[in-house]
Amino acid sequence: MIGTVLSNRYRLEAKLGSGGMSTVFLSRDEVLDRAVAVKLMHEGMIGDPDQLERFNQEARAVAKLSNPNVVAVIDAGEDGGRPYIVFEYVKGETLKQRIGRIGALDATEALAYAIEVAQALEVAHDRGMVHRDVKPQNVLIDSTGRAKLTDFGISRQLDEEGMTGEGKVIGTTDYVAPEQAMGQPVDPRSDVYSLGIVLFEMLTGDVPFRADSQVGVAMKHIGEEIPDVQKIRPDVSAATASTIDRATAKEPGERYQNVSDMADEMRAALEVEAIRQGGTGSEATSILDAVPPPARQLPTARTSPWPAALMLLIALVIAAGSAWVIARDEPSPGGDGSAPESTIPIVTVEDFDPEGDLVEHPEEVSRAIDGDRTTSAWTSETYQTNSFGLKSGVGLALDTGRPVTAKAIDLTTPTPGWSLEIYASNDPRPDDVSSWDAIGSSPSVSQSQRIELVAPRPYRYFLLWATTPVESGNGYGVAISDVKIIG
Repeated sequence: MIGTVLSNRYRLEAKLGSGGMSTVFLSRDEVLDRAVAVKLMHEGMIGDPDQLERFNQEARAVAKLSNPNVVAVIDAGEDGGRPYIVFEYVKGETLKQRIGRIGALDATEALAYAIEVAQALEVAHDRGMVHRDVKPQNVLIDSTGRAKLTDFGISRQLDEEGMTGEGKVIGTTDYVAPEQAMGQPVDPRSDVYSLGIVLFEMLTGDVPFRADSQVGVAMKHIGEEIPDVQKIRPDVSAATASTIDRATAKEPGERYQNVSDMADEMRAALEVEAIRQGGTGSEATSILDAVPPPARQLPTARTSPWPAALMLLIALVIAAGSAWVIARDEPSPGGDGSAPESTIPIVTVEDFDPEGDLVEHPEEVSRAIDGDRTTSAWTSETYQTNSFGLKSGVGLALDTGRPVTAKAIDLTTPTPGWSLEIYASNDPRPDDVSSWDAIGSSPSVSQSQRIELVAPRPYRYFLLWATTPVESGNGYGVAISDVKIIG
Protein backbone atom coordinates (compact mmCIF):
# COMPACT_ATOMS: atom_id res chain seq x y z
CA MET A 1 0.00 0.00 0.00
CA ILE A 2 2.99 2.34 0.34
CA GLY A 3 2.66 5.08 -2.29
CA THR A 4 -1.10 4.64 -2.65
CA VAL A 5 -3.08 7.90 -2.64
CA LEU A 6 -6.49 7.65 -0.98
CA SER A 7 -9.29 9.85 -2.34
CA ASN A 8 -6.72 11.77 -4.40
CA ARG A 9 -5.44 13.35 -1.20
CA TYR A 10 -3.72 11.12 1.37
CA ARG A 11 -0.48 9.47 0.20
CA LEU A 12 0.53 6.46 2.33
CA GLU A 13 4.27 6.76 3.08
CA ALA A 14 5.17 4.32 5.86
CA LYS A 15 3.56 1.71 8.06
CA LEU A 16 3.25 2.77 11.72
CA GLY A 17 1.47 -0.26 13.11
CA SER A 18 -1.13 -2.92 12.47
CA GLY A 19 -3.88 -4.69 14.37
CA GLY A 20 -6.56 -7.25 13.73
CA MET A 21 -8.88 -4.77 12.05
CA SER A 22 -6.67 -2.14 10.43
CA THR A 23 -3.23 -0.78 9.62
CA VAL A 24 -2.04 2.71 10.48
CA PHE A 25 0.14 4.56 7.98
CA LEU A 26 2.20 7.71 8.25
CA SER A 27 0.77 9.70 5.36
CA ARG A 28 1.00 13.03 3.60
CA ASP A 29 -2.07 15.23 3.19
CA GLU A 30 -1.26 16.52 -0.30
CA VAL A 31 -3.86 19.27 -0.14
CA LEU A 32 -2.57 20.90 3.06
CA ASP A 33 0.98 19.50 2.79
CA ARG A 34 1.17 18.06 6.30
CA ALA A 35 1.84 14.74 7.96
CA VAL A 36 -1.18 12.77 9.14
CA ALA A 37 -1.89 9.25 10.38
CA VAL A 38 -4.30 7.19 8.27
CA LYS A 39 -5.99 4.12 9.72
CA LEU A 40 -7.05 1.87 6.82
CA MET A 41 -9.38 -1.06 7.41
CA HIS A 42 -8.11 -4.46 6.28
CA GLU A 43 -9.71 -5.52 3.02
CA GLY A 44 -10.77 -8.86 4.51
CA MET A 45 -12.80 -7.10 7.22
CA ILE A 46 -15.03 -5.11 4.88
CA GLY A 47 -17.55 -7.95 4.57
CA ASP A 48 -18.08 -8.21 8.34
CA PRO A 49 -20.90 -5.77 9.28
CA ASP A 50 -19.95 -5.72 12.98
CA GLN A 51 -16.30 -4.94 12.24
CA LEU A 52 -17.27 -2.34 9.66
CA GLU A 53 -19.62 -0.63 12.10
CA ARG A 54 -17.02 -0.75 14.88
CA PHE A 55 -14.46 0.88 12.58
CA ASN A 56 -16.85 3.61 11.47
CA GLN A 57 -17.93 4.14 15.07
CA GLU A 58 -14.41 5.21 16.01
CA ALA A 59 -14.50 8.15 13.61
CA ARG A 60 -17.92 9.23 14.90
CA ALA A 61 -16.87 8.81 18.52
CA VAL A 62 -13.62 10.78 18.40
CA ALA A 63 -15.14 13.49 16.20
CA LYS A 64 -17.36 14.36 19.17
CA LEU A 65 -14.36 14.90 21.42
CA SER A 66 -12.15 17.97 21.52
CA ASN A 67 -9.34 17.95 24.04
CA PRO A 68 -5.55 18.34 23.82
CA ASN A 69 -5.20 14.91 25.46
CA VAL A 70 -7.24 13.14 22.76
CA VAL A 71 -5.74 12.31 19.35
CA ALA A 72 -7.99 14.30 17.01
CA VAL A 73 -9.87 12.97 13.99
CA ILE A 74 -9.22 15.14 10.95
CA ASP A 75 -11.20 13.33 8.26
CA ALA A 76 -12.82 10.04 7.32
CA GLY A 77 -13.73 8.51 4.02
CA GLU A 78 -13.70 5.50 1.74
CA ASP A 79 -11.49 4.56 -1.18
CA GLY A 80 -12.19 1.56 -3.37
CA GLY A 81 -14.72 0.31 -0.84
CA ARG A 82 -12.21 0.42 2.02
CA PRO A 83 -13.00 2.89 4.82
CA TYR A 84 -10.26 4.94 6.43
CA ILE A 85 -9.91 7.47 9.25
CA VAL A 86 -7.43 10.35 9.22
CA PHE A 87 -5.94 11.37 12.58
CA GLU A 88 -3.52 14.06 13.60
CA TYR A 89 -0.01 12.63 13.45
CA VAL A 90 1.57 12.46 16.89
CA LYS A 91 5.34 12.27 16.56
CA GLY A 92 6.72 10.37 19.53
CA GLU A 93 6.19 6.99 21.16
CA THR A 94 3.46 5.05 22.92
CA LEU A 95 3.43 4.92 26.69
CA LYS A 96 4.02 1.14 26.40
CA GLN A 97 7.16 1.78 24.35
CA ARG A 98 8.36 4.32 26.88
CA ILE A 99 7.92 1.88 29.77
CA GLY A 100 9.68 -0.83 27.75
CA ARG A 101 12.53 1.54 26.95
CA ILE A 102 13.26 2.97 30.41
CA GLY A 103 11.38 0.70 32.80
CA ALA A 104 9.46 2.02 35.80
CA LEU A 105 8.80 5.74 35.52
CA ASP A 106 9.48 8.47 38.03
CA ALA A 107 6.40 8.85 40.27
CA THR A 108 5.73 12.45 39.22
CA GLU A 109 6.01 11.56 35.55
CA ALA A 110 3.68 8.56 35.95
CA LEU A 111 1.08 10.66 37.77
CA ALA A 112 1.34 13.44 35.18
CA TYR A 113 0.60 11.01 32.34
CA ALA A 114 -2.23 9.37 34.30
CA ILE A 115 -3.81 12.77 34.99
CA GLU A 116 -3.69 13.66 31.30
CA VAL A 117 -5.32 10.35 30.34
CA ALA A 118 -7.95 11.03 33.01
CA GLN A 119 -8.61 14.44 31.45
CA ALA A 120 -9.21 12.75 28.09
CA LEU A 121 -11.57 10.24 29.70
CA GLU A 122 -13.47 13.04 31.45
CA VAL A 123 -14.37 14.48 28.05
CA ALA A 124 -15.44 11.05 26.73
CA HIS A 125 -17.48 10.24 29.83
CA ASP A 126 -19.19 13.63 29.71
CA ARG A 127 -20.32 12.62 26.22
CA GLY A 128 -21.74 9.35 27.58
CA MET A 129 -18.89 7.32 26.08
CA VAL A 130 -16.83 4.56 27.75
CA HIS A 131 -13.44 3.86 26.15
CA ARG A 132 -13.20 0.19 27.31
CA ASP A 133 -9.61 -0.28 26.16
CA VAL A 134 -7.47 2.06 28.25
CA LYS A 135 -3.91 0.73 28.08
CA PRO A 136 -0.38 2.12 27.54
CA GLN A 137 -0.45 1.01 23.90
CA ASN A 138 -3.30 3.48 23.34
CA VAL A 139 -1.53 6.43 24.96
CA LEU A 140 0.82 8.43 22.73
CA ILE A 141 3.53 10.67 24.19
CA ASP A 142 4.19 13.54 21.80
CA SER A 143 7.41 15.46 21.27
CA THR A 144 6.51 17.93 24.05
CA GLY A 145 5.90 15.17 26.59
CA ARG A 146 2.11 15.40 26.54
CA ALA A 147 0.01 12.22 26.78
CA LYS A 148 -2.77 11.74 24.21
CA LEU A 149 -5.38 8.98 24.36
CA THR A 150 -6.27 7.24 21.12
CA ASP A 151 -8.07 4.17 19.72
CA PHE A 152 -11.74 4.63 20.61
CA GLY A 153 -12.56 1.79 18.24
CA ILE A 154 -14.39 -0.30 20.84
CA SER A 155 -15.84 2.57 22.85
CA ARG A 156 -19.52 2.41 23.57
CA GLN A 157 -22.25 4.95 24.16
CA LEU A 158 -23.94 4.31 27.50
CA ASP A 159 -27.38 4.99 26.04
CA GLU A 160 -26.95 2.63 23.07
CA GLU A 161 -27.14 -1.12 22.77
CA GLY A 162 -23.95 -1.15 20.70
CA MET A 163 -22.46 -4.13 18.92
CA THR A 164 -21.08 -5.94 21.94
CA GLY A 165 -23.73 -6.98 24.40
CA GLU A 166 -23.45 -8.83 27.66
CA GLY A 167 -21.42 -12.01 27.60
CA LYS A 168 -18.69 -10.71 25.29
CA VAL A 169 -15.34 -9.53 26.59
CA ILE A 170 -13.94 -6.60 24.61
CA GLY A 171 -10.65 -5.04 25.63
CA THR A 172 -7.12 -6.07 26.56
CA THR A 173 -7.13 -8.49 29.49
CA ASP A 174 -3.96 -7.06 31.09
CA TYR A 175 -6.00 -3.97 31.99
CA VAL A 176 -9.57 -5.26 31.95
CA ALA A 177 -11.98 -4.44 34.79
CA PRO A 178 -13.51 -7.46 36.60
CA GLU A 179 -17.05 -6.72 35.39
CA GLN A 180 -15.77 -6.35 31.84
CA ALA A 181 -13.86 -9.64 32.11
CA MET A 182 -17.10 -11.35 33.14
CA GLY A 183 -18.98 -9.92 30.15
CA GLN A 184 -21.14 -7.69 32.33
CA PRO A 185 -22.21 -4.12 31.44
CA VAL A 186 -19.49 -1.49 31.74
CA ASP A 187 -19.61 2.17 32.74
CA PRO A 188 -17.03 4.93 33.41
CA ARG A 189 -15.85 3.08 36.53
CA SER A 190 -14.52 0.35 34.24
CA ASP A 191 -12.20 2.91 32.62
CA VAL A 192 -11.20 4.06 36.13
CA TYR A 193 -10.05 0.50 36.91
CA SER A 194 -8.04 0.24 33.69
CA LEU A 195 -6.38 3.60 34.34
CA GLY A 196 -5.44 2.38 37.82
CA ILE A 197 -3.72 -0.64 36.25
CA VAL A 198 -1.90 1.63 33.79
CA LEU A 199 -0.64 3.77 36.68
CA PHE A 200 0.52 0.60 38.47
CA GLU A 201 2.49 -0.46 35.37
CA MET A 202 4.08 2.96 34.98
CA LEU A 203 5.30 2.83 38.59
CA THR A 204 6.48 -0.79 38.60
CA GLY A 205 7.46 -1.40 34.97
CA ASP A 206 5.12 -4.39 34.63
CA VAL A 207 1.46 -5.38 34.64
CA PRO A 208 0.13 -6.80 37.93
CA PHE A 209 -0.88 -10.24 36.66
CA ARG A 210 0.76 -12.89 34.47
CA ALA A 211 -0.77 -16.19 33.34
CA ASP A 212 -0.47 -18.79 30.57
CA SER A 213 -3.47 -17.35 28.71
CA GLN A 214 -5.59 -14.23 28.44
CA VAL A 215 -8.38 -16.08 30.23
CA GLY A 216 -6.01 -16.77 33.10
CA VAL A 217 -5.11 -13.07 33.35
CA ALA A 218 -8.78 -12.10 33.25
CA MET A 219 -9.55 -14.54 36.07
CA LYS A 220 -6.87 -12.93 38.22
CA HIS A 221 -8.42 -9.52 37.66
CA ILE A 222 -11.70 -11.00 38.87
CA GLY A 223 -10.41 -12.87 41.92
CA GLU A 224 -6.98 -11.57 43.03
CA GLU A 225 -5.92 -8.29 44.60
CA ILE A 226 -3.17 -6.49 42.69
CA PRO A 227 0.28 -6.49 44.35
CA ASP A 228 1.12 -3.74 46.84
CA VAL A 229 2.87 -1.04 44.80
CA GLN A 230 4.82 0.18 47.85
CA LYS A 231 6.40 -3.23 48.34
CA ILE A 232 7.70 -3.03 44.77
CA ARG A 233 8.48 0.71 44.90
CA PRO A 234 9.10 1.76 48.54
CA ASP A 235 9.84 5.31 47.37
CA VAL A 236 6.24 5.78 46.19
CA SER A 237 4.09 7.74 48.64
CA ALA A 238 1.10 6.32 50.47
CA ALA A 239 -1.03 8.95 48.71
CA THR A 240 -0.14 7.51 45.30
CA ALA A 241 -0.57 3.91 46.47
CA SER A 242 -3.98 4.79 47.95
CA THR A 243 -5.11 6.14 44.59
CA ILE A 244 -4.21 2.86 42.88
CA ASP A 245 -5.91 0.82 45.63
CA ARG A 246 -9.19 2.66 45.27
CA ALA A 247 -9.16 2.81 41.47
CA THR A 248 -8.60 -0.96 41.18
CA ALA A 249 -11.18 -2.12 43.75
CA LYS A 250 -12.94 -5.25 42.50
CA GLU A 251 -16.42 -3.85 43.16
CA PRO A 252 -17.27 -0.84 41.01
CA GLY A 253 -19.09 0.74 43.96
CA GLU A 254 -15.83 0.85 45.93
CA ARG A 255 -13.88 2.66 43.21
CA TYR A 256 -13.89 6.33 42.34
CA GLN A 257 -17.38 6.89 41.02
CA ASN A 258 -16.08 9.11 38.25
CA VAL A 259 -12.70 9.77 36.68
CA SER A 260 -12.79 13.42 37.77
CA ASP A 261 -12.55 12.38 41.43
CA MET A 262 -9.63 10.11 40.58
CA ALA A 263 -7.90 12.96 38.73
CA ASP A 264 -8.32 15.24 41.76
CA GLU A 265 -6.65 12.72 44.06
CA MET A 266 -3.86 12.09 41.56
CA ARG A 267 -3.17 15.84 41.48
CA ALA A 268 -2.99 15.83 45.28
CA ALA A 269 -0.66 12.81 45.17
CA LEU A 270 1.47 14.61 42.58
CA GLU A 271 1.93 17.49 45.03
CA VAL A 272 3.11 15.03 47.68
CA GLU A 273 5.54 13.30 45.29
CA ALA A 274 6.88 16.68 44.14
CA ILE A 275 7.57 17.73 47.74
CA ARG A 276 9.22 14.41 48.55
CA GLN A 277 11.47 14.63 45.49
CA GLY A 278 12.14 18.34 45.72
CA GLY A 279 10.88 19.02 42.21
CA THR A 280 9.18 17.62 39.11
CA GLY A 281 9.70 17.15 35.40
CA SER A 282 8.31 19.66 32.92
CA GLU A 283 5.01 17.89 32.23
CA ALA A 284 4.29 17.34 35.93
CA THR A 285 5.19 20.95 36.65
CA SER A 286 2.74 22.23 34.05
CA ILE A 287 -0.02 20.10 35.56
CA LEU A 288 0.72 21.35 39.07
CA ASP A 289 0.79 24.94 37.84
CA ALA A 290 -2.65 24.44 36.29
CA VAL A 291 -4.23 23.38 39.59
CA PRO A 292 -5.76 26.44 41.30
CA PRO A 293 -4.62 26.60 44.95
CA PRO A 294 -8.22 26.30 46.30
CA ALA A 295 -8.56 23.00 44.43
CA ARG A 296 -5.47 21.50 46.01
CA GLN A 297 -6.12 19.11 48.83
CA LEU A 298 -4.24 17.00 51.32
CA PRO A 299 -4.16 13.41 50.07
CA THR A 300 -5.40 10.52 52.12
CA ALA A 301 -2.82 7.93 53.17
CA ARG A 302 -3.74 4.28 52.70
CA THR A 303 -4.48 3.61 56.36
CA SER A 304 -4.63 7.07 57.90
CA PRO A 305 -4.59 10.63 56.56
CA TRP A 306 -2.08 11.79 59.16
CA PRO A 307 1.25 10.54 57.72
CA ALA A 308 0.69 12.22 54.36
CA ALA A 309 -0.86 15.32 55.90
CA LEU A 310 1.93 15.66 58.46
CA MET A 311 4.58 15.24 55.77
CA LEU A 312 2.97 17.91 53.61
CA LEU A 313 2.48 20.22 56.60
CA ILE A 314 6.15 19.95 57.58
CA ALA A 315 7.21 20.70 54.01
CA LEU A 316 4.91 23.71 53.88
CA VAL A 317 6.19 25.05 57.22
CA ILE A 318 9.78 24.75 56.01
CA ALA A 319 8.91 26.45 52.74
CA ALA A 320 7.00 29.20 54.53
CA GLY A 321 9.90 29.82 56.90
CA SER A 322 12.34 30.08 54.02
CA ALA A 323 10.02 32.41 52.16
CA TRP A 324 9.69 34.66 55.25
CA VAL A 325 13.46 34.97 55.58
CA ILE A 326 13.81 35.83 51.90
CA ALA A 327 10.84 38.17 51.83
CA ARG A 328 11.65 40.31 54.90
CA ASP A 329 13.45 42.88 52.74
CA GLU A 330 11.63 42.16 49.48
CA PRO A 331 8.21 43.34 48.25
CA SER A 332 5.47 40.73 48.07
CA PRO A 333 4.61 39.20 44.66
CA GLY A 334 2.69 41.77 42.67
CA GLY A 335 3.52 44.45 45.22
CA ASP A 336 -0.01 44.55 46.60
CA GLY A 337 -0.21 41.39 48.68
CA SER A 338 -2.67 39.80 46.26
CA ALA A 339 -2.80 36.04 45.77
CA PRO A 340 -0.61 34.72 42.94
CA GLU A 341 -2.42 34.01 39.71
CA SER A 342 -2.86 30.54 38.25
CA THR A 343 -3.91 29.03 34.93
CA ILE A 344 -7.31 27.36 35.12
CA PRO A 345 -7.45 24.07 33.15
CA ILE A 346 -9.78 24.03 30.15
CA VAL A 347 -11.47 20.62 29.98
CA THR A 348 -13.24 21.03 26.63
CA VAL A 349 -13.25 23.51 23.76
CA GLU A 350 -15.86 23.58 20.99
CA ASP A 351 -16.53 25.73 17.96
CA PHE A 352 -19.57 28.01 18.36
CA ASP A 353 -21.66 29.04 15.35
CA PRO A 354 -25.32 29.06 16.46
CA GLU A 355 -26.38 31.62 13.84
CA GLY A 356 -24.85 29.74 10.89
CA ASP A 357 -24.39 26.10 9.90
CA LEU A 358 -23.39 25.18 13.50
CA VAL A 359 -19.80 24.29 12.58
CA GLU A 360 -16.70 26.49 12.42
CA HIS A 361 -13.74 24.17 11.77
CA PRO A 362 -14.44 21.81 14.73
CA GLU A 363 -11.45 19.64 13.74
CA GLU A 364 -9.11 22.51 14.64
CA VAL A 365 -10.45 23.61 18.04
CA SER A 366 -7.92 21.65 20.12
CA ARG A 367 -5.17 23.78 18.56
CA ALA A 368 -6.38 26.76 20.58
CA ILE A 369 -5.51 25.06 23.88
CA ASP A 370 -2.56 22.86 22.92
CA GLY A 371 -0.02 25.30 24.36
CA ASP A 372 1.55 25.89 20.93
CA ARG A 373 1.46 29.63 20.23
CA THR A 374 3.34 29.60 16.94
CA THR A 375 2.66 26.63 14.67
CA SER A 376 -0.98 25.68 15.29
CA ALA A 377 -4.22 27.63 15.52
CA TRP A 378 -7.98 27.33 15.31
CA THR A 379 -9.31 29.33 12.37
CA SER A 380 -12.79 30.44 11.50
CA GLU A 381 -14.23 29.78 8.08
CA THR A 382 -13.27 32.28 5.37
CA TYR A 383 -15.72 35.12 4.68
CA GLN A 384 -15.82 37.42 1.65
CA THR A 385 -16.34 40.71 3.53
CA ASN A 386 -15.11 42.22 6.79
CA SER A 387 -18.23 41.00 8.57
CA PHE A 388 -19.79 37.62 9.22
CA GLY A 389 -22.70 38.34 6.88
CA LEU A 390 -26.05 37.75 8.56
CA LYS A 391 -24.32 36.43 11.67
CA SER A 392 -23.29 38.63 14.60
CA GLY A 393 -20.19 36.54 15.13
CA VAL A 394 -18.51 33.16 15.56
CA GLY A 395 -16.28 31.80 18.28
CA LEU A 396 -15.10 29.19 20.72
CA ALA A 397 -16.86 27.86 23.84
CA LEU A 398 -14.59 26.80 26.70
CA ASP A 399 -15.58 24.44 29.52
CA THR A 400 -13.54 24.38 32.75
CA GLY A 401 -15.45 21.40 34.16
CA ARG A 402 -16.65 23.32 37.23
CA PRO A 403 -17.44 26.92 38.16
CA VAL A 404 -14.22 28.93 38.59
CA THR A 405 -13.35 32.52 39.44
CA ALA A 406 -11.73 33.91 36.31
CA LYS A 407 -9.73 37.16 36.38
CA ALA A 408 -8.46 37.39 32.83
CA ILE A 409 -8.10 35.72 29.43
CA ASP A 410 -4.63 35.41 27.87
CA LEU A 411 -5.02 35.17 24.11
CA THR A 412 -2.57 34.79 21.22
CA THR A 413 -3.61 35.24 17.59
CA PRO A 414 -1.72 35.18 14.27
CA THR A 415 -4.39 37.54 12.82
CA PRO A 416 -4.51 40.58 15.12
CA GLY A 417 -7.03 43.39 14.71
CA TRP A 418 -10.36 41.58 15.05
CA SER A 419 -12.88 42.49 17.73
CA LEU A 420 -13.71 40.16 20.60
CA GLU A 421 -16.45 39.92 23.21
CA ILE A 422 -16.15 37.52 26.15
CA TYR A 423 -19.15 35.94 27.81
CA ALA A 424 -19.72 33.41 30.61
CA SER A 425 -22.49 31.09 31.77
CA ASN A 426 -23.22 28.26 34.16
CA ASP A 427 -25.79 26.74 31.79
CA PRO A 428 -24.39 24.19 29.33
CA ARG A 429 -23.52 26.36 26.31
CA PRO A 430 -26.64 28.46 25.61
CA ASP A 431 -27.18 28.80 21.85
CA ASP A 432 -28.37 32.40 22.09
CA VAL A 433 -25.47 34.79 22.80
CA SER A 434 -27.86 37.09 24.68
CA SER A 435 -28.29 34.32 27.27
CA TRP A 436 -24.61 34.58 28.27
CA ASP A 437 -23.26 37.15 30.76
CA ALA A 438 -20.87 39.72 29.24
CA ILE A 439 -17.60 39.80 31.26
CA GLY A 440 -14.98 41.36 28.97
CA SER A 441 -14.09 42.64 25.50
CA SER A 442 -11.36 43.92 23.20
CA PRO A 443 -12.17 46.19 20.23
CA SER A 444 -8.94 45.18 18.48
CA VAL A 445 -7.16 42.04 19.62
CA SER A 446 -3.37 42.29 19.56
CA GLN A 447 -1.05 39.42 18.69
CA SER A 448 -0.58 38.56 22.35
CA GLN A 449 -2.95 40.14 24.83
CA ARG A 450 -4.36 39.83 28.33
CA ILE A 451 -8.02 40.82 28.62
CA GLU A 452 -9.18 41.60 32.14
CA LEU A 453 -12.54 40.13 33.12
CA VAL A 454 -15.28 41.47 35.37
CA ALA A 455 -17.01 38.30 36.51
CA PRO A 456 -19.52 38.80 39.35
CA ARG A 457 -19.55 35.10 40.24
CA PRO A 458 -17.74 31.84 39.40
CA TYR A 459 -18.57 30.44 35.95
CA ARG A 460 -17.99 27.10 34.24
CA TYR A 461 -18.49 28.03 30.56
CA PHE A 462 -16.70 30.85 28.74
CA LEU A 463 -17.39 32.13 25.21
CA LEU A 464 -14.85 33.91 23.00
CA TRP A 465 -17.13 35.68 20.51
CA ALA A 466 -15.44 37.30 17.49
CA THR A 467 -17.66 40.03 16.01
CA THR A 468 -15.48 41.58 13.27
CA PRO A 469 -13.03 39.47 11.19
CA VAL A 470 -9.83 40.74 9.57
CA GLU A 471 -8.35 40.14 6.13
CA SER A 472 -6.49 36.85 6.04
CA GLY A 473 -5.43 34.87 2.98
CA ASN A 474 -8.19 34.81 0.36
CA GLY A 475 -10.82 36.46 2.53
CA TYR A 476 -11.66 37.51 6.05
CA GLY A 477 -11.60 35.54 9.28
CA VAL A 478 -10.13 35.15 12.74
CA ALA A 479 -7.65 32.73 14.29
CA ILE A 480 -6.68 31.80 17.84
CA SER A 481 -3.41 29.99 18.42
CA ASP A 482 -3.57 29.90 22.22
CA VAL A 483 -6.02 30.82 24.95
CA LYS A 484 -5.69 30.52 28.72
CA ILE A 485 -8.08 31.35 31.54
CA ILE A 486 -6.33 33.09 34.43
CA GLY A 487 -7.65 32.75 37.97
